[in-house]
Amino acid sequence: MVARHLNVDIDLIMMELCALFPPEWLRDKAKETGLIKRERKIDPIYIFWSLSIGYGVFLQRTLAALKRDYERFSKQILSDSSWYYRFTPELVAFLRECVVRGVEYSAQEPGRTLSDRLSPFEDVLIQDSTIVRLHSKLAKIWPATRSRKVAAGVKVSVLTSAIACGPKSVALFSENTNDIKTLRIGPWIKDRILLIDLGFYKYQMFTRIKENGGYFVSRLKSNANPLIIETHRTCRGRSIDVRGKHLQDLLKDLKRQVLDVEVEVNFNRRAYRGKEKRDNERFRLVAIYNEDEDKYHLYVTNISPELLEPEEVARLYGARWEIEILFKELKSRYALDMVPTSNPQVIEAMIWIAILTLIISRKIYKVVRALNPEVKMARFTTLRWSNIFTENASSLLAGVLQHMGLETSLKTSLEFSMSEAVDPHVNRKRFTEEWWA
Repeated sequence: MVARHLNVDIDLIMMELCALFPPEWLRDKAKETGLIKRERKIDPIYIFWSLSIGYGVFLQRTLAALKRDYERFSKQILSDSSWYYRFTPELVAFLRECVVRGVEYSAQEPGRTLSDRLSPFEDVLIQDSTIVRLHSKLAKIWPATRSRKVAAGVKVSVLTSAIACGPKSVALFSENTNDIKTLRIGPWIKDRILLIDLGFYKYQMFTRIKENGGYFVSRLKSNANPLIIETHRTCRGRSIDVRGKHLQDLLKDLKRQVLDVEVEVNFNRRAYRGKEKRDNERFRLVAIYNEDEDKYHLYVTNISPELLEPEEVARLYGARWEIEILFKELKSRYALDMVPTSNPQVIEAMIWIAILTLIISRKIYKVVRALNPEVKMARFTTLRWSNIFTENASSLLAGVLQHMGLETSLKTSLEFSMSEAVDPHVNRKRFTEEWWA
């Protein structure tokens, strides 16, 4: 098959990136967070783009290499201390605010549309977390979970949107934080489907989603034993009457390919004034028999049978794989796993930089997709796109800075790069000085 050329509008891409993070907004936010005070050599526009594109796509980049990038594009020579001391809580706050803007802006411009089967819903959201392993010196700040020795880790919690084609919210927690505490259900869930794994399995949370007008799909815990109230599908022949029975009592004798029933569960409400109230709720349970594994795959949801068939519920839950792709992209392409430092500020900055790189990459991806609507999504995936993005990051960085009026050339790049070849340790004695100079 002959490969086709995709339509790419560089000017449009540059305009969209500058709209995503306008220069005026970057300067204002740098002042607001305290990143820029009296230091005039550090320009927040250049430091933002040098970090978000210059670092995130190169797994072996160092702070010294980042400094050279900044000097080359900003045409400013910095002392080592001026650059290294810039990785402060103020920089972390600045980068975190940039992530918030990027997430909110991306959510306003959909990159995808839901299929006709999902038209009753506004979006499909996927929640999960990934762990970034840290130096053991940081165990008191970010303690690890179930570790036999002193260890540390950051849990990066992400809620991603199918329509926005990227993260809807991002938060950092210590590794030992329970997953259930990383997700707060509120009115934002209304008319949206949330796909969650067993780390978030709690009937109390399912009920809050339902009470806020939202929907969810989760795998059923292996030891769950809800009471079956009624069935949504009538089976032909001499089938077992499942009503009034607990799931575990009949599952081993069940011969149906599909089980679609209404179940009742009991749970404790959130404690109020030290007292917990016992309550019950009804949900839909779907069981799909998997011949390869010779067992049922069980799902719990509140999406009615009129909206999705049992098989569709199972296939929809399979879309959770998308957040695994997002984490793979962050770790293998944008250096989320590469934090070889024990400096807490540098660690947080690098994590937010990786998220920003993802947001910028996905923004360009959406622009290219919009310019080439005839290309099927299955042939233009986000993970394949991330390879192209990383390979062309240097050109993209130069392009976006030139779009803002900064002219670069090979001469100026060499001049500023060569300045870094001069050893700053002027009093260091070299063993070759005795023999040649």
